[in-house]
Amino acid sequence: MSSSPRRRRVGTSGCMRALSHRASTVRSMSFRIRPITAADNPAMAQIIWTALAQFDACGDGFAGQDPETRELAAAYSRPRHAYFVAEVDDQIVGGAGVAPLAGGSADTAELRKMYLQESARGRGIGRALLERCLTAARALQFARIYLETLDSMTAARRLYAAAGFLALDQPLGQTGHHGCNRWMLRPLHSPAQST
Repeated sequence: MSSSPRRRRVGTSGCMRALSHRASTVRSMSFRIRPITAADNPAMAQIIWTALAQFDACGDGFAGQDPETRELAAAYSRPRHAYFVAEVDDQIVGGAGVAPLAGGSADTAELRKMYLQESARGRGIGRALLERCLTAARALQFARIYLETLDSMTAARRLYAAAGFLALDQPLGQTGHHGCNRWMLRPLHSPAQST
């Protein structure tokens, strides 16, 4: 983005509310997915905070409070971690990552921080990011992948269900995201099998 968006702190939580800032509209359907770089950190953090604000998911217990949100490239450069961003017209419009599930079994990955600008939703970009993350999780030798979301994120939950995620009755691991109220899990088959 060429100019800094106006940001307003929500309490002392650190979650930035940027609803007054409207991201530029995705002009084309052409996009590319690539690994995150340090230069992408500010844009991706803003996308995460804005999306969380749209779903009233700021504050304690939500992903926007994670220290890694401001430094995604460094956080996902560790072993068995991967984070990808989606670009449209050379502008970051979303991202998603995988990492070992904190407090979970060694063979369980977590789909983390999958967020898109509002203008990028419903265009196949989320599906492509999800597929890239599933491929990465397989390559990192995980047997299954877990995620946490919100009941209000209906479009995202439909996407996850269509990709083979099944609803769970309770959370797994110790992510610290006690604000999430929906949990899903999907086995990771070999690349030769369908996803």
